[in-house]
Amino acid sequence: MAGKDKEESGGALRFLYNSDTGEVLGRTGASWLKITIFYIIFFICLAAFWTVMLVIFYQTLDAFQPKWTLDASLIGTVPGLGFRPRPPLSNIDSTLIYFKAGGSDRDSYKHWVKDLDDFIEKYRDAGNTGEHLTSECGVGRPAGDGKACIIKVDDIYKTNSNCSTQEDYGYKYGTPCVALKINKIYGWKPSPFLNKVFPPGFPDGLKENYEHGRVYISCEGENAADQENMGPVSFHPNPYIDDFHFPYTNVPGYMPPFVFAQFIKPERGVLINVECKAWAANIVHDRQERIGSVHFELMID
Repeated sequence: MAGKDKEESGGALRFLYNSDTGEVLGRTGASWLKITIFYIIFFICLAAFWTVMLVIFYQTLDAFQPKWTLDASLIGTVPGLGFRPRPPLSNIDSTLIYFKAGGSDRDSYKHWVKDLDDFIEKYRDAGNTGEHLTSECGVGRPAGDGKACIIKVDDIYKTNSNCSTQEDYGYKYGTPCVALKINKIYGWKPSPFLNKVFPPGFPDGLKENYEHGRVYISCEGENAADQENMGPVSFHPNPYIDDFHFPYTNVPGYMPPFVFAQFIKPERGVLINVECKAWAANIVHDRQERIGSVHFELMID
């Protein structure tokens, strides 16, 4: 038994190094050299092939325009709405805006104010720089190819100073301002309602002064109790977004247009489910898919 163990041990050592043939792990030095050279060449060729394929792939991509847009894309043709302020990252899945009104308890709403400050600052930064941005936009005067319209955030303050950082965006008064923006879809442009034929649910208050060239924005409670508790809403600078901000074509410095919705007299101490919608002939609304609209909750103590 001892002899057998000694024989196996000697065989293993002989495999590691055979002094008779000069082999290491069953191969001579020349054999190891050949296989090393083979694998070096093999991996060089593999890396070269992968690099060539990657270069060819990138040649098929446009740095500014996606290959698949609108109906051909997964994003589709109906933009959603986004809202600010958003909950903190620790509660990122939430859509609840909760705070205590009153200037003496600023800690309860300082996050919402800061989030709106950060949101507005991005628009100021974009408006101060960028050769592709222009302020020469207006009704019937889009920015033109390779240009984007500057979002003039100060125009909002001219209509309502409560929706400003100086007034904590109305949160200290219990009349919070919420920014509503249309999400970017490459190449999408709103279509007007022709002959003032409006879809079901279009707010009566918008019908009388409806004009082409605008995407109208509305907010309402999701059910009868929410509608009663929400109270009136005012929009600043207007309850619409001009269509000269569209289409989005990936112009450097472009920022999505937005309006402020200010909740004037929301009921205290109750949860209010709010749904805000964008209105155009080519916008449909689906609560499940969250297209054409956005949902959030308000609760004010």
